[in-house]
Amino acid sequence: MSAVIRYDRLPTEQRHPRSDTLDRLPVRQLLHLMSHEDARVVRAVERQHPQIARAIQLIATTLRRGGRLYFVGAGTSGRLGVIEAAECPPTFHTAPSRVQAIIAGGRRAVFRSQEGAEDARGRARAAVRHRVRRGDVVVGITASGVTPFVTEALRTAARRGARTVLVTGHPRAACAADLRIILSVGPELLSGSTRLKAGTATKLVLNMLTLGAMVQLGKTYGNLMVDVRPTSRKLRARAIRLIRAITRGSEREAAALLRAARGSVKLAMLMASRGLTYSAARRRLVRAGGSLRRALPL
Repeated sequence: MSAVIRYDRLPTEQRHPRSDTLDRLPVRQLLHLMSHEDARVVRAVERQHPQIARAIQLIATTLRRGGRLYFVGAGTSGRLGVIEAAECPPTFHTAPSRVQAIIAGGRRAVFRSQEGAEDARGRARAAVRHRVRRGDVVVGITASGVTPFVTEALRTAARRGARTVLVTGHPRAACAADLRIILSVGPELLSGSTRLKAGTATKLVLNMLTLGAMVQLGKTYGNLMVDVRPTSRKLRARAIRLIRAITRGSEREAAALLRAARGSVKLAMLMASRGLTYSAARRRLVRAGGSLRRALPL
């Protein structure tokens, strides 16, 4: 039988000492108070940089070896995981299967709250057994540190041979994981509303995990998004600008290179800079492990 959870003792359920008159504050004062509290979020994340760095290395190593990255959460935490996973293919040209999200309540919960779904341990076990395998890494997100869906998902993932990371606001969370990222942001201005500071802190950490890992994997060149997929007018225009930044050619020349490179900014840059054919550029990039920095030292 699961241990009884004392919800009243959770850090995320405590009342903030400065917001007891929240409903009577002038709007400008409320905004000032929110900004003051949000400043604490950045400091809380900075205190966890050592653990975040370890998690980035774990994720990068996992992806380099062919494993997958999963974000698991319920409510706001789950939606943040969905957003992070959805952004990786267009930004870093990762296959949709490489970075995935599991949210309590399934797809419906992305758009409409399914609050009871966070207690569904059985569904968490089933989802992880169906999708996670040995060699993957699972990042469980739970501000309270006690969300049953997340704790069960991490437990099941570990049993299947996956590595696990916990992102939480509870410094004494009983949830086991290989790495723990503790975001001590303090009580929310609206008691228990973890979509506020806890959610902001979580988003910052997820940004760090994905960007940090993708940089390690050679998905960028300097600060250029060279693995972008030109699937819209905006992204196509960005891809052409990136090619021009390296080749110094005209927009028309860059567009022609992008077509010749079959939509790959990296290959277009290699073809132009080294006078290579598409096939030769592709072989060179593969030998460099997909890193334009190694394939095209400047």
